[in-house]
Amino acid sequence: MNIVTTLALIVSSTFVYSAPLILTALGGVYSENSGIVNIGLEGIMTMGAFSSIVFNLTFASTFGKATPWIGALVGGICGLTFSLLHAVATINFHANHVISGTVLNLMAPPLGVFLIKAIYDKGQTENITQNFGYFTIPGLANIPIIGPIFFKNTSAPAWCAILISILLWWVLYKTRFGLRLRSCGENPQAADTMGIHVYAMRYAGVLISGFMGGLGGAVFAEAISGNFSVSTIVGQGFMALAAVIFGKWNPLGAMWASLFFGFAQSLSIIGNQLPLISKIPSVYMQIAPYVITVVVLVLFFGKSVAPAADGVNYIKSK
Repeated sequence: MNIVTTLALIVSSTFVYSAPLILTALGGVYSENSGIVNIGLEGIMTMGAFSSIVFNLTFASTFGKATPWIGALVGGICGLTFSLLHAVATINFHANHVISGTVLNLMAPPLGVFLIKAIYDKGQTENITQNFGYFTIPGLANIPIIGPIFFKNTSAPAWCAILISILLWWVLYKTRFGLRLRSCGENPQAADTMGIHVYAMRYAGVLISGFMGGLGGAVFAEAISGNFSVSTIVGQGFMALAAVIFGKWNPLGAMWASLFFGFAQSLSIIGNQLPLISKIPSVYMQIAPYVITVVVLVLFFGKSVAPAADGVNYIKSK
């Protein structure tokens, strides 16, 4: 295996595992910039994975190769709907954000399995026949050296996630909506006096996080796991949350952090094909992504400054 082939394998695998993390982390960035901590990303991803797989299995013969893309949108809508629970609890009823998010995480896996049992009469689904697979970008794949590494047999959802990261960065920092959203996460009282509807902006932040988290879960299910079970989403939501912190609550920072975590995840899959790493016992490679997540949080959590009112309930009468 030459250097170009090795790099192509690493980049391709990294992109596949990074795409769900990028999308979910972007949702976390928007929620927390509005002032709502959303640790329920794991549960939201689970519901997105569940709904996308059910849609895929049901309509694969109808929509063909478009099925996983439409299924991803279905997952996003399901995630958005599920995140409404978190929005109502934290914004309207002023519940503790961490507890509310934890409830989502605890509720989603058994709910998904219960519905799968009700629909298919078994604990997990069959494997889907229409998945994202690998994609070669015409023209760009022919560029010497760079083309085979980045644009041949790559992940289309990952490149879409990167473009979405740039778009959401522009929205957050270059538009009136983004300024208002960030003001509600920094000083909601001041934002309210300026005529900004704080509750509405916080709802927008949470619902965007729900849609993006559901999208991330759907991409994971349709690109990596291929089916749905209680163990389909196991820690990816928490990795995305770590990427939000590591990326300093910035869409582009979260994207780079997600690529890093995706690289760590991919090593546990392709490590046996790489020189030197192949000699490391597989059990260590499998736990490495989660160990790295904990280490990153320990090293960077104290140095990262969250929005001033992140996690602080806002009561208009006060």
